[in-house]
Amino acid sequence: MDTAIKIDGLTKAYEEILAVNEISFAVERGEVFGIVGPDGAGKTTLIRMLCGLILPDNGHANILGYDLLKQHQSIKNEIGYLSQKFSLYTDLTVDENIEFFAELHGVKNYKERRNELLEFTRLTRFRKFLAGKLSGGMKQKLALACTLIHKPKIIFLDEPTTGVDPVSRRDFWKILSELHNDGVTIVISTPYMDEAERFNTIAMMNNGKLLMLDSPAAIKASMDKMILEIVTPLFRETYKVISESTEFETQLFGDRIDIAVNDYEKDYETILALLNKNKIELTDHRKKPVSLENVFIHLLKKPQPPKAVFQTGSPIDGRLH
Repeated sequence: MDTAIKIDGLTKAYEEILAVNEISFAVERGEVFGIVGPDGAGKTTLIRMLCGLILPDNGHANILGYDLLKQHQSIKNEIGYLSQKFSLYTDLTVDENIEFFAELHGVKNYKERRNELLEFTRLTRFRKFLAGKLSGGMKQKLALACTLIHKPKIIFLDEPTTGVDPVSRRDFWKILSELHNDGVTIVISTPYMDEAERFNTIAMMNNGKLLMLDSPAAIKASMDKMILEIVTPLFRETYKVISESTEFETQLFGDRIDIAVNDYEKDYETILALLNKNKIELTDHRKKPVSLENVFIHLLKKPQPPKAVFQTGSPIDGRLH
C-alpha cells in the first residue's frame, strides 16, 4: 500500500500547554484513520497542522508526497477539511454554498459535480433551501459536499458528528463508507467510542500524547482481560469497596461497574463474597468483551503511558469525558 500521510515527532505548544507532544504515525492511502480522545486531547490541533493551517513547533510531516512545511499550498489543493465549526453561509442556498466553494478551489464546470454531490448526500430536493434553515445533520452533509467539490484525495474531518442527532449520524457514516469504497483516504477525529470501531486504524490520544496506535481489534486484545459488569443499588459505594479491597481494575460507567478479570467464574465468586461481606446487594451481572473505552481508561490509569510505536496501519453511544 502507498503511504498517504507520514508524520514524525510533530509537536505544538501554546504557551505552557503542550497541545501535541511528539506524535508519529503513518496513514495508508484508502484508510479510514481515526484520532480518538476526549476534549483537550490535541485532536483538533493535530488535524489543523496536517492541513497546513498552523505550523508545528517541531517535527516533520509528508502529505501525499509533499513536505508539510515547504509545500503546504500544494497539499491544500489535494485535501479537504471539515472543521468542528464549518462556516456555511446561512443566507445562501445549498446550491449557492457549493458554488462558492467550487469557485474558491478554482473548480470550473462544477455543475455536474455539484449534482453528483447533492445526490450523494441526499440533498437534491433541498438545493434551493437556505443553509440557515437546514437541520444540524443536513448542515453537516452540506459542509461535506462543499469539502468534496474539488475531489480531494484525503479528507480531514474534525468531530463531524458531535451534536448531530443519532439518525443523522448514521446517515453521515453511510456517506463516509461510500467515500471509503471509492478510495478516498479519511482522517477523522471523534470522542465517540462506537464510531472508533469503524476505523481501520485508531490513534488514541490524551493530553497531547499518543497512547496507542493499532487496529480496533488489536487494541482491545492488548488488554488481555475479560469484563465482569455488575449492577448494584449502591454503585458508588460498590466501586469504592472493590477498588480499595482488591487488585481488580475497576471502571465506573453510570450506574454500572466494569471489572477487568482473568478467570470469570473464580473472580465473580470473589467479588460476590466481597459484596455479601459488605451487605451490598448484587442485582445484575454479565460477562462481556473488552471495549475500546475499557482500554482507553486502562491506559489512563497506567503510571507511565506506553511509548507509541511507529507503525503503518492497516456512545451504547458513549462519549469520552
